[in-house]
Amino acid sequence: MTVSRHPRIPRRTQRERSEATAADLVNAARELFAQDGYAATSLEAVCERARVSKGALYHHFKNKEELFRVVCAGEQERIAAAVAAAYRASQDDSWSAVFEGCRAFLEVSMDPAVQQITQLDAPSALGWLVLREIRSGCFDLVRAAVARAMDEGRIAARPVDPLATILYGSICESAMALARCEEDQQDRLHRETLEELRLLFTALSVDGSLVNQG
Repeated sequence: MTVSRHPRIPRRTQRERSEATAADLVNAARELFAQDGYAATSLEAVCERARVSKGALYHHFKNKEELFRVVCAGEQERIAAAVAAAYRASQDDSWSAVFEGCRAFLEVSMDPAVQQITQLDAPSALGWLVLREIRSGCFDLVRAAVARAMDEGRIAARPVDPLATILYGSICESAMALARCEEDQQDRLHRETLEELRLLFTALSVDGSLVNQG
């Protein structure tokens, strides 16, 4: 009896194949949305890039807007993950940790793909209410971090929501400004924005200090 030296690879289930197709479509769409923008990207181009039929696309996504929303949500998850990682890395000081999270938000937002998808196209393609919902997870991170800094006495006790909203709104608007400025001016604006943010955080701390100033 001859025994094969190659183990038999189990066939993927229908669910696994379906999930793989959806992932291929999202990845292809992200590449095209980042490269060409929302308006110039067609579903035909996405299908061609993903090597799937248009029928398969419509099985997973109702239209281009729904596909873009999934792509945009994925980019926002990348931003939130970077914010959370930066915050965790600065746990020795809760207020500096909030600053580092905001810094990480701006640094990820310097990525041209993130800029095109989340800043330049998302507001018009999805509308403010949908975009606000997509961004809510990142806002929740900022809110929780601000609340902790208050609890630990690093900033004065005050209503959490207004301050968290102001801070998160300012970094979102700063990210938009970076995306819309001339490419050769982005590094300068990024540095200036971080410096102003550092001064703001320093002024809000109870003792006028910000531990992580690098």
